[in-house]
Amino acid sequence: MRSLCLLIASGLAIFAAAGLTPQSSDGPYHVIRTAKVGGDGGFDYVNADSSGRMLYVARSAQASSRVNVFNLDTLEPAGEIADTRAHGAVVDPRSHHGFCSSKPIVMFDSKTMAVIKKIDVQGNPDGLVGDPSSQLLFVLSHQSPNVTAIDAKTGNVVGTVEIGGAVEQSACDGKGHLFIDVEDKGSVAVVDTKALKVVNTFSLGEKFGGNAGMAFDVRNHVLFIACRDPQVMVMMDSNTGKVLANLPIGNGCDGCGFNPRTNECFSSQGDGTLTIIKEENPTTFVVEQTVKTMPGAKTMTIDSKTGKVYLIAAEYGAPPEAAPNANGNGRRRRGPMIPGSFSIIEVGK
Repeated sequence: MRSLCLLIASGLAIFAAAGLTPQSSDGPYHVIRTAKVGGDGGFDYVNADSSGRMLYVARSAQASSRVNVFNLDTLEPAGEIADTRAHGAVVDPRSHHGFCSSKPIVMFDSKTMAVIKKIDVQGNPDGLVGDPSSQLLFVLSHQSPNVTAIDAKTGNVVGTVEIGGAVEQSACDGKGHLFIDVEDKGSVAVVDTKALKVVNTFSLGEKFGGNAGMAFDVRNHVLFIACRDPQVMVMMDSNTGKVLANLPIGNGCDGCGFNPRTNECFSSQGDGTLTIIKEENPTTFVVEQTVKTMPGAKTMTIDSKTGKVYLIAAEYGAPPEAAPNANGNGRRRRGPMIPGSFSIIEVGK
């Protein structure tokens, strides 16, 4: 059994209330603060537990993979789930059970951070989304099976779903449907969460692809689908799959969120921008604002209680001289992470 650390070792994380200079285009949102929490290792998703007031950040390092936990109000360290190599972590607000997208899946008590059990799954766990109405957790994987459904109360696997593509972000409507970005197909898969099968597939058409982010206005049945090719946000009717509109966003999107109180969709991009799209009505949308965040801050989460947005990023040194990376895809290698530079960025009004 892997060990559990209840407190982050002193010196691993350093809190700073100042960092980036708040910069944005005209609008109500700005960078409120940047907490330089430090720590070694890569990172992917950041997830807020609004009811439990915690923020979960998975860090992958050769010597110390773990999920760091921060107080959502202060951004100070609150604990750690150690020896866990995951992409992210989410919490079911009813059972207070948390789940890390590791292999096996680590199930923990969100109040004590104690590991409850480890759940064997197939595929390669990546993103996660919970459906509070059914208390089901859905684990996404680019490899088969693409979706694994887990009972959040017991931690038991209840079934799997094959999508047949590279699944990315997803969203539930609370009425038995799970909508999933299928990045390499330029489509959205609709899954019946009771029958655990695909019941529809909505195409984005030939104009849009590389869809890596998704948000959902459940009340008005509008899906917000962030694409990389081209760099646009596509608005789609979740009942019919009809494309309603599209608007430009930044480069390298990898996360979206929707605030139903303000009817605003937020899209985070690796180019260091946060695009905010206002839904004026279910068929009319405008780019309300673009906030400058931090290069590499491509994933985000929304605190549903305060409406604040949280992103994660780090600073890097100069890349090595060799231009192509090991994969030979023409991209330059990234330089080493600057020690202590890993940061949580808080955006709000």
